[in-house]
Amino acid sequence: MMQNFYDIVKGKFLVNDDALKNWRFIIFLSLLALVMIASSHAADKKVHQISKLSNDVKELKSEYVDVRMRLMQSRMESKVIKAMASRGIVPSETPPQKIKIITKE
Repeated sequence: MMQNFYDIVKGKFLVNDDALKNWRFIIFLSLLALVMIASSHAADKKVHQISKLSNDVKELKSEYVDVRMRLMQSRMESKVIKAMASRGIVPSETPPQKIKIITKE
């Protein structure tokens, strides 16, 4: 048991007669490790990208709410009256009348 352990530590399994089989396995494991590392980096990159995009979405939603609030305030009757008063336009004293057109068919 101890002799097998010393053989592994000394690297005899890499230089003996059937070492080609061991080298293939070591190269396979190395390639597998590289693929795993690349996959992990790609996943981390996607996580960072998702985080950035969700922050952008939050920012755009807040901007949308702000712009919508300003639009609603600018459409209020009191704001329109105030803006038109500076141009000399005042609201009419008489209400509008509905015009009915009767067509004969």
